[in-house]
Amino acid sequence: MDVERSSLCNCVVNFLLEENYLLTAFELLHELLDDGRDHHAIRLKEFFSDPSHFPPDQISRFNSLRVADPQNLLEEKEAIAEKLALSEYELRLAQEDILKLKTELQKKKDLPQVESSDSQSDVSENTRPEILRQKKDDYFSDLGPLKDNERRDLNCAVKEYLLLAGYRLTAMTFYEEVTDQNLDVWQNTPACVLDALRHYYYQYLSSTTEAAEEKIAMLRENASLIKANEKLNHEKEKLLKNKDLADNQISGLNKSLEAFQKDLKERENQMQELKQSWELQRKELNDCRAEITSLKMHIEGYRSGLSMIASDADSIQSQSLENYREEIISLQMEIERLKEKITKTPKSGDSNNNEEESLQTQEKVVEIDEDKTMISHPCDAVGVLSSEDGQSLITDNTGKPEEVSSDLSTNHSNEDIHIENNQKDIKQNGEPSLEDGAPHIELDNLNVEAASGNTGLETIQILADALPKIVPYVLINHREELLPLMMCAIERHPDGTTRDSLTHTLFNLIKRPDEQQRQIIMDACVSLAKNVGEMRTETELLPQCWEQINHTYEERRLLVAQSCGELAEFVRPEIRDSLILSIVQQLIEDAATVVREAAAHNLALLLPLFPNVDKYFKVEEMMFQLVCDPSGVVVETALKELLPAVIKWGNKLDHILRVLLSHILSSAQRCPPLSGVEGSVESHLRVLGERERWSIDVFLRMLLELLPFVYQKAVEACPFSSATESKDTLFSTSSLELYSKGHIEWAAFEWMHVDCFPDLIQLACMLPPKEDHLRNKSTKFLLAVSEHFGDSYLVHVMMPVFLIAVGDNADLTYFPTTIHSRIKGLRPKTVVAERLATMCVLPLLLAGVLGAPSKHEQLAAYLRKLLVDSSLKENQSTKHTVEIVNAVRFLCTIEQHHSMIFNILWEMVVGSSIDMKINAVHLLKVIVPHIDAKVVSTHVLPALVTLGSDQKLKVKYASIDAFGAVAQHFKNDMIVDKIRVQMDAFLEDGSHEATVAVVRGLLVAVPHTTERLRDYLVSKIFQFTATPASASDIMHRRERANAFCESIRALDATDLSATSVREFLIPAITNLLKDPDALDPAHKEAIEIIVKERSGGTFETISKVMGAHLGIASSVTSFFGEGGLLGKKEAADHQPPKPESPKAVQPLPTEDTRFRRIMRGGFTDMLRGKTWSHEETQQNQ
Repeated sequence: MDVERSSLCNCVVNFLLEENYLLTAFELLHELLDDGRDHHAIRLKEFFSDPSHFPPDQISRFNSLRVADPQNLLEEKEAIAEKLALSEYELRLAQEDILKLKTELQKKKDLPQVESSDSQSDVSENTRPEILRQKKDDYFSDLGPLKDNERRDLNCAVKEYLLLAGYRLTAMTFYEEVTDQNLDVWQNTPACVLDALRHYYYQYLSSTTEAAEEKIAMLRENASLIKANEKLNHEKEKLLKNKDLADNQISGLNKSLEAFQKDLKERENQMQELKQSWELQRKELNDCRAEITSLKMHIEGYRSGLSMIASDADSIQSQSLENYREEIISLQMEIERLKEKITKTPKSGDSNNNEEESLQTQEKVVEIDEDKTMISHPCDAVGVLSSEDGQSLITDNTGKPEEVSSDLSTNHSNEDIHIENNQKDIKQNGEPSLEDGAPHIELDNLNVEAASGNTGLETIQILADALPKIVPYVLINHREELLPLMMCAIERHPDGTTRDSLTHTLFNLIKRPDEQQRQIIMDACVSLAKNVGEMRTETELLPQCWEQINHTYEERRLLVAQSCGELAEFVRPEIRDSLILSIVQQLIEDAATVVREAAAHNLALLLPLFPNVDKYFKVEEMMFQLVCDPSGVVVETALKELLPAVIKWGNKLDHILRVLLSHILSSAQRCPPLSGVEGSVESHLRVLGERERWSIDVFLRMLLELLPFVYQKAVEACPFSSATESKDTLFSTSSLELYSKGHIEWAAFEWMHVDCFPDLIQLACMLPPKEDHLRNKSTKFLLAVSEHFGDSYLVHVMMPVFLIAVGDNADLTYFPTTIHSRIKGLRPKTVVAERLATMCVLPLLLAGVLGAPSKHEQLAAYLRKLLVDSSLKENQSTKHTVEIVNAVRFLCTIEQHHSMIFNILWEMVVGSSIDMKINAVHLLKVIVPHIDAKVVSTHVLPALVTLGSDQKLKVKYASIDAFGAVAQHFKNDMIVDKIRVQMDAFLEDGSHEATVAVVRGLLVAVPHTTERLRDYLVSKIFQFTATPASASDIMHRRERANAFCESIRALDATDLSATSVREFLIPAITNLLKDPDALDPAHKEAIEIIVKERSGGTFETISKVMGAHLGIASSVTSFFGEGGLLGKKEAADHQPPKPESPKAVQPLPTEDTRFRRIMRGGFTDMLRGKTWSHEETQQNQ
């Protein structure tokens, strides 16, 4: 049966290889190997391992290909496909059962013929080659190649064989590989499964010698395997028998082992019981011997006392003698009782051992209970001394012998007489008598020591009881004088509860201690911690201190912060980075600024005491939290003290820098964009909130503080040994040339221009132009970098990075080729990106890179290129002019660049290009807030006068706004006079453009300038309105009227003199009202209210007008009082209204008048809306 099965398998294998069904053959190979039929898979193994069929290089290339889909999706797809295919095949098998039943009869008929042919093929091994050759010739000549119907039958037969053999996966693969035939439908032909396979197999066998030899080899191998299998079965039976015998022996040994263990355990228990009983008996014997020794010592003491008082025995009363005789009798009875107890105790050892044990017992020290020694009756006192205190009389400097001697001396006077009579009884009992001298001297010494020790303990007790009562009545400023007493009591008192109470009093000594008092208290705690040790510091000092962590007063919470740093040295290391660190973490959340500052300071002191860096990331998070604190004092402490401590302790500078840059960018990125229009420049800029602005500011300060550490690390990591010989040449051109070759990594050096500069550029591109403060911080950092790393680094590294970032060309020779792509990626690629780079990155290039002291000439050349050369070139578009002007304005915030900028500005003023002159006007206008009056008089005004005298009207009129900016920021009389003269020069031609430009130019200066300039403006407005405008051009009339109305409303909100109001303001308004077609309705209503208030109309009329205009009831306006508003109080004092004026009335108080004028018609908001953007820009600079 195995031979037939092997034949069928070989037949299928040969068919698959001959018909080139390689996928099916490969799947069959794996299933044969999984079933353990390795001998059937020999041919398949050789075929697939043949390098001629499957070249190794091609296989490795296929293996290197990556699957496009994720692995999990592929596995799910394969599992689903397999399940689906199996379900389909099971359905097909059910359908094919009917066809199988029909062909079953035919198969049974043909089976004997196939078996007979198989037997005949195995008859003679010697004649096999001739038969094979004969068949080969016959079939080659007669059969020929397979026909289509034969191939279809064989395909179906192979499929049936694979299914019957259980190779379902191979059958699925074969089904997919045969694409030109439906294997589920087998035509009704004479062929069946076995017939078709055998027919094909023997046809193949007769045509190839190799197949015949393979079959013979398989038969021989099969026979040898059968014999080996029988031999293995026999050996298996023997091993099973041996295993049963071994199991029986093991079970017997386990039982005996358990019995031995049980017996051993019982014996151990017996030994423990015997040992315990022996220890109890030994202890009881020692106690008895100690009692005997104690009694002997008391007897000797009484004898020595008896010798001292023998001369006074006759004076004792008879009643006292009787009492002492009774005491001696009771003492003798006690001795007899103890002797009987000793005789009952089992004896162990000889007399020498007993003597040694007795000596050891005498060396023990038994402390005295004060309460038991304070007994009035002499007999009770003797009993107590005999049982507890006898051993203390023979020990020197151990225990408390002073207490015993003091008790003996207390009752000494009452016992002397009785001792004399008792001495004879003691001698009768066989006790040896001692000499009188030695016990007397020993007792005197003990009395002195007892008195001093007892006095010290009592003093501590008295002090501990009295201090809590004394403290409240001592002045607060003098309570620190009690600290030595408190420290002594806390250190020496034996009771823990009392010590806790005193420690609580120590920390609450002063209700709100100032800095000096807190330091005194903390010094006392440190001294106490040194004396009491780690355990008492942890269990007594720290808990009392930390009870103050939630105290109402911040001064008490400051004590907690100080204790974390100063007491940490005196506790165990594992307490420092766990409990103390958690306390500090809670303190940095405190609401008081001084507490958070103290927490930062003491955390810096605490870090060097940590046993390891396991808590590094927690400490780093706390550091960044303190750095972002809203208080500048806390931030300063964190940057100056905590940051260096964290770097020194943790040694993770790279991680701090990486987190810092991430925080800087995320602080800006989480802010909303300036505009929601996608693709505009404003959509890239961010509206910074106060919190985000503060965070970025402190992060840039932190980056500046880290710069020395970055530089030091770059120096230490320098891979060029020749360069490290001299620190001055470390970052020289030669070192940068070695670095540019890229053979050696220098990560600490690359961080600055590969990571830091690109992130700073990215941050700058998110900051609006008004964020000059943050831009100044970035500039300081860049200047510090050039100062640390030197001129070579500035020229060859920093400048190329920022030049490329603003869109200029730069030399990357000193950069390794590996980072060229990253540096070139900073170049702006779109028009919006170019404008953004000019607006945001150019200021950093000018002030932070080219602004270095050593690059003054390069800065001047670059500015001349931007401002002068670009304007002189023909067909050169002046794109990004506003952004360039703003960048130069930012450069003007640095005073040392002023002279250079004015030199370039003068070149622009005297140039021939109109655009260049207009750019000069814009620059002069924006730099006015950053210069002083002297520079304005010597540089700005002469340049503006020159530009104002230009023949080109466009240049001339453009300079008027710059004069207005000067008037807005300076109130110097000389400057104001020059401005008035120049304004008159502009108005001489009487053109409409000049008139509107002068009025609008001076309008922005009205709230800030002097009274002289305001009077000048209102007088000019009166002159312009008195002259009728051209009736033909309505647009010019409206433009003039709007400019005049805006100026009048601005002037009305200021302190105009009464003369100016009467002679210029009201007449000008009257003139404007004569041309209602040119007036805007809002302006018309506002100036009507102004003229009614200023002309002194009745209050009811005014209130109605204001109520209609402001939308409020007229009764509410009674708050302002009644009367006209012609002039101000101070103006009325100098120049009262003239009697001939029919509308002049008594003026109201100044505050009422001005408040009503400011509130009128929402004018102030209109004026501020017009000028706020400019003013805000100037103030934020």
